[in-house]
Amino acid sequence: MTTAMDRRRLLTSAVLGSAGIAGATALGSLAPETAHAAPAQFTPGEVDPNFAEGRVTGIKDHVLLVTGSDNVLHRIQVTSGTSIWKLHPTTFDQVAVGDGLYARGVPLPGGALGADSLWVNIVSMSVEITAIGHSWLHLNHDGNKVIGHVVPGRTAAVYRDAPTTGDLSKLRIGRHVHIIGAWRPDTNEVDLATIYAGTVAA
Repeated sequence: MTTAMDRRRLLTSAVLGSAGIAGATALGSLAPETAHAAPAQFTPGEVDPNFAEGRVTGIKDHVLLVTGSDNVLHRIQVTSGTSIWKLHPTTFDQVAVGDGLYARGVPLPGGALGADSLWVNIVSMSVEITAIGHSWLHLNHDGNKVIGHVVPGRTAAVYRDAPTTGDLSKLRIGRHVHIIGAWRPDTNEVDLATIYAGTVAA
């Protein structure tokens, strides 16, 4: 059975070409870091009723039909109060069939999940920079190639504990970083939101 920690790796697995998409179990804000925060504690085999993960297989009115990594079908009700992240805060009309997502909310009568927050296509992974271009980074994650796209006005870096900056010039080939971004479905490509670079090259 899939554990809470394993479910957080669903979209990372999809980026790397593995089967399925992984989910997050965090409550709280829409910040992308929140989606990959430490999961709530559950006993083995227990299902979190306030969480759903998977891939969008259909959209009807304001209900998303989502097939989870365990092949369970979820119905996710989206309202005007639902917060949606897809590289940046966005609106329901930007969610598409084929997207992967993590959802947090409350169970509704009839079995649907009333979504408070949706994180669409979000990935969080540690990588090594293998090449740097004007608008892209080639990345390696455990021997798997990932292409990171720099999005003007969106992609930012955090060096050590310094404030977030749009200056990516301190990134270096061979450096290990952590990325948060939005997966491009059915590819090994990610639109980069934040790059956590840790130490800075001289």
